[in-house]
Amino acid sequence: MEHVIRLRSTLALKGAMQRLAGQYQAMAATRIDADFAPTLGLLERLRQGETADVVILTKEGLNELVAEGAVAAESKVDLARSYVGLAVKAGDRHPEIATEPALRQALLAARSVAYSKIGASGIFFAELIKRLGIASEINAKATITSGFTADRLISGEADLAVQQISELKLVAGIEVVGPIPHQLQTPAVFSAGRLAASKRVEQSNRLLTYLASPEVAPVLRESGLEP
Repeated sequence: MEHVIRLRSTLALKGAMQRLAGQYQAMAATRIDADFAPTLGLLERLRQGETADVVILTKEGLNELVAEGAVAAESKVDLARSYVGLAVKAGDRHPEIATEPALRQALLAARSVAYSKIGASGIFFAELIKRLGIASEINAKATITSGFTADRLISGEADLAVQQISELKLVAGIEVVGPIPHQLQTPAVFSAGRLAASKRVEQSNRLLTYLASPEVAPVLRESGLEP
């Protein structure tokens, strides 16, 4: 008999989870009913009473749900690290971004930079341009969006897109230039846990063990994450 696990996941894991869901279904006779949204959106939905079995959020977001008693503390596992990066439309020149001065120059030279309004990457980027002293210049021409910022490269609204590398990679027709220099950012950690109200305790725990296992690591890497 096939079981169904309801998974609610942050967008950063979408590419990896879409690939892993099929593998897991074949292996465990368990179908993953997955829905993806930014962490802040998911937190709001869960607090308003949406039900699920397993959630994947930023580590901070998951810790909040553990503190509120909504996620079983003993079920929590860290899955992956993720860096924020920059992308251009496929075929466009890749700007030099390996150092702080080069990154600053590349951002200032862009016609428009697309970044996210509510995602972890957008909050980080808004702080970063303040630290670099270029917030007013960048925001005067920025394309601030929700969802996938790289879509704005395809539409021609922006010529640089900023987001978690794993999220950039979900959009066809773009090229990832690379990460924002590691010394300027703290990687986001994504963690998973079982909702305390889930009736599918055993199946949820089995899925969490699988997601944290070494066999999943290559899929995470290919999708732009670090296991």
